[in-house]
Amino acid sequence: MGTAAELNELIRSSSSAVFFGGAGVSVPSGIPDFRSSSGLYNRQFRYPAETMLSHSFFMHHTEEFYEFYRECMLYPDAKPNPAHLKLAELEQAGKISAIVTQNIDGLHQAAGSRNVIELHGSVHRNYCTECGKPYPLSYILTTVGVPRCEECGGVIKPDVVLYEEPLDGDTISNAIYEISHCDLLIVGGTSLSVYPAASFINYLPRSARLAIVNLSPTAADSSADLVIKSGIDAVFSSIQI
Repeated sequence: MGTAAELNELIRSSSSAVFFGGAGVSVPSGIPDFRSSSGLYNRQFRYPAETMLSHSFFMHHTEEFYEFYRECMLYPDAKPNPAHLKLAELEQAGKISAIVTQNIDGLHQAAGSRNVIELHGSVHRNYCTECGKPYPLSYILTTVGVPRCEECGGVIKPDVVLYEEPLDGDTISNAIYEISHCDLLIVGGTSLSVYPAASFINYLPRSARLAIVNLSPTAADSSADLVIKSGIDAVFSSIQI
């Protein structure tokens, strides 16, 4: 098994690293992941979690969608953990050129990271489905039932990618560009099982290094230069630039 010291050396020798992260990055901040034994998809609800996070469920069961969304998807008091903070520090030091994240919690930005590509959107952005007026997360948290636009009364939708919805084209292009131009890709806190996001690592140049930090195996372990099966916060806590 690889070590944090080996990752540290890869980062030191890199001039343009990119971090690609998933739900496991935010678990130390108190936000549950999806697919682990204690994850959201293994909890019992009236409907499967995947169903309640679909576009069709949002359209036809909007009030139930928001009941689930407020209870299980919003963590306004969560704070950046050592992984978020170290990644922001590495970006400021010129070692990390971009963060590509599948998370929607905004914790990378809260930690100070600037070039964050949010593949699945953000809970901090919401918009009226009728007139497009934007609303912050605080508005969703202070409403009851289905939040509606103060201007036109339209239903407000979180700017997050639900099942059955495509990823934003510009976001995809930005992610692929960053990955295809890096010399080190660090994959952390993701099992690489969510597509199309997981397929983006295929754009990694042949000359680039691949490091994976995840508690469970991933489909890319066999092709990685370094695999660390450990909690991402513990690993990044020991990184020194």
